[in-house]
Amino acid sequence: MSIEKAQKARRKFLQSLGLTVGIVGASLLGYIPVSSARASLLRPPGALDEADLLASCIKCGQCVQVCPVQAIKLGDITDGFGLGVPYIAARDQACDFSCDAVQCILACPTGALTYEKPDFLGVRNGAPLAHAPILKAKANDPEPSLNLKERFGLARLARPESCLAVQGKGFKGQARGPGFKGEMRYVDVDRWAPIPVRDHPYEREICDLCVTECPIADAISLQATGDGRFIPMVHEQCVGCGVCEMICPVETAAIVVDAQAVWKGGA
Repeated sequence: MSIEKAQKARRKFLQSLGLTVGIVGASLLGYIPVSSARASLLRPPGALDEADLLASCIKCGQCVQVCPVQAIKLGDITDGFGLGVPYIAARDQACDFSCDAVQCILACPTGALTYEKPDFLGVRNGAPLAHAPILKAKANDPEPSLNLKERFGLARLARPESCLAVQGKGFKGQARGPGFKGEMRYVDVDRWAPIPVRDHPYEREICDLCVTECPIADAISLQATGDGRFIPMVHEQCVGCGVCEMICPVETAAIVVDAQAVWKGGA
């Protein structure tokens, strides 16, 4: 390692240490409720369970720098012990796997984000994926799957009464309006470069954006309920990326992703 790189790494460590000392000190003085930080934040792919993640993450920000859609943010002072720890606000910008290889995991220097947990860390029931998820954008590649062993969340139809498909309605226009800044990869536009969602308008007789824009094959589908109505069904291959929540055109989103939720069976 060069002297310049070593000095840069040392500065990052000292900054992280200073922030940690500062927030612990402030919490002890009663200024910040560290133990009551925001719960159930969606963490990046491959994140360890929450307690292990907080213990392993050194808040270096490498995962933030390599994300092609800038989906990963770092926790702020209101997140208590989660200060500087990466998270994803899926409604604002989901992980659409534009990197193909889950670059955030590759960039993590400590294993806080990992393809496979070490043996001494337990795996929650329902967290493992039945088989490697198939990335739709890589369907024609020799190896179309993602090397993910566990889901990092699970989609759920939280507001069926708001869902356009449930109402038997279609959708036409910009999914989140002209002011939405989120980006996504559209293979029919560019195999590699994500574009703003507002630059890719839709026209659907029945709204199925959560199905068609999901980057993972067989993770979600529409099931007919009669009278021209449909209901989104989440399947076991859902990894919790949050694209369905981001792309849902109704406010508030009809479908959401629950952080670190597990598969409990059913269709």
